[in-house]
Amino acid sequence: MLSDTKLNLLQQLVQSASKEEIIWTKGYLAGYLDKNLIGTQAPVIPVLESVAVKPLIIYGTETGNSKKIASQLLAAFKKNKIQAKSIDVFQYDKAKLEKESLVLFVMSTQGEGEFPQNAVEFYEYIKSTSLDLNGTSYAVFGLGDSSYPLFCNAGVLLDEVLSQKGAKRLLPLVKADVDFAPDVLVWEKELQSVFKKEVVATNVASVVKGDTTEHKKNYKGIISTKIILNDVGSKKETYHIELSSEDEINYEPGDALGIIPKNSKNDVEFIVDYFELNSSTEITVKDQKNTVENWFLERNIKGLSKRSIEQLSVLLKEDIKFEKADLIDVLKQYPNAKSIKIEDLISVLLPIAPRLYSISSSAEAHDGEVHLTVNLNKFKIGEVLKTGLASQFLADYPINTEIDFYIHKNQNFRLPSEETDIIMIGPGTGIAPFRSFIAHRDATGAEGKNWLFFGEQHFVLDFYYQTEIQEWITTGVLTKLDTAFSRDQEKKIYVQDRIREKANEFNKWIENGASLYICGQKNPMSTDVENAILDVLVQERNISLEEAKQVLEDLEVAGKYQKDVY
Repeated sequence: MLSDTKLNLLQQLVQSASKEEIIWTKGYLAGYLDKNLIGTQAPVIPVLESVAVKPLIIYGTETGNSKKIASQLLAAFKKNKIQAKSIDVFQYDKAKLEKESLVLFVMSTQGEGEFPQNAVEFYEYIKSTSLDLNGTSYAVFGLGDSSYPLFCNAGVLLDEVLSQKGAKRLLPLVKADVDFAPDVLVWEKELQSVFKKEVVATNVASVVKGDTTEHKKNYKGIISTKIILNDVGSKKETYHIELSSEDEINYEPGDALGIIPKNSKNDVEFIVDYFELNSSTEITVKDQKNTVENWFLERNIKGLSKRSIEQLSVLLKEDIKFEKADLIDVLKQYPNAKSIKIEDLISVLLPIAPRLYSISSSAEAHDGEVHLTVNLNKFKIGEVLKTGLASQFLADYPINTEIDFYIHKNQNFRLPSEETDIIMIGPGTGIAPFRSFIAHRDATGAEGKNWLFFGEQHFVLDFYYQTEIQEWITTGVLTKLDTAFSRDQEKKIYVQDRIREKANEFNKWIENGASLYICGQKNPMSTDVENAILDVLVQERNISLEEAKQVLEDLEVAGKYQKDVY
């Protein structure tokens, strides 16, 4: 413990210090402890004698956050006269990795601890080839969500395999949670300190972990209202769901609501009967005790991950051919599964991961409630029609029955200042956060103009929140509305077509400072929409495609172009 006098001095010093000075002090103290307390600290590696200051930033992303961070780092480095390059991992020539001297990786984690689709091949290449990376220095910034069982697992795996291949770790792996912005700033400063040889030592054993407490709060509530938004005859089944709680639900426009669904009783009963078990029998797995029924209610048995499939293959001594199969599919296909010890089976099944849904209400406009817009996910495996676990869970959930949920804060999808204009592109359930945005601006009297692009299959059957939207147009809160109902005419029309049709005005809004938002399915919607926006910029500003991409990248770095895609 410090004396009061020393504590006061330390507090005064910290309060008056810049971030750079605090980071330098951290390095100085680490070095001092290492020098004077030999044998009491974790192993350290000194900063390399010569660190190249031409870093290559390689990013792997599904939703765009890793790209956003890479762009932010690139801009910061250039501002500080550090020559850097940034590239998508999918576009990078893997064979050149051995020749790189300094690589910074920004890697997101998807689903059950998996790499983004565009990074899978890259990781497998490093893992399976005899690369010699002794001449390469690296650092990994992992992105993830601590609500999921394998937090930042892709970053962890990448960091491990690079080290195994001989690469030298510049800084410890960073495991950043959903509120990653502060961690990015710290990482950037620490990297620049390394480049300037200001860090004395790096503790290999430590792992920087983002704040995992501020971005969500747990609630108990009830589903008070559930309405199907589609009319009779629609091919869609989209629910408007209202939840309430005795506690005040604290959320902002742009936030999401998280639930952890449970498997259906029918599926669990099938598995219990298959293994001829008693559902109330208690089983211990990895020092945790639970009933057979609860184990299978709370473990992921639908759309098994590649990891689970591989482990099941080992248990069954079979080469399981299909991916993303349900456990029941596997049990039906391979009868020898009956011989598996139930404890071994449970141990290869991950806990069910949370599912996030964009909130479609505003706390200012919908007091004491939080609303969701949920499409029942339907798809076919072969000839069998299946539904998504979470959307079916919510569709079936009884009204006025208690449900656990949490608010997932999303600082990367926020309304701008009240006077700033906004363009919102949200086909299908992508309209959810924009209903929140418009309702919030209506309730608070924000002066900025609002332009909404919405699309679905049929005007008559699938125009979600039509009455509200028409009222917002009448009152002037919604300045402009452009819709695209793809199946109402012979040639399909999508929101990206409407953007191209309004190219001149669309570009003027952006030039005048409007913030741009996209929400909905990543593929193909968000890609198609972004391509349309690029076309508009090329056409209206008479610039090249590369220059148009730079305009969008600059908007993204400045927080003027935000995406919530899935």
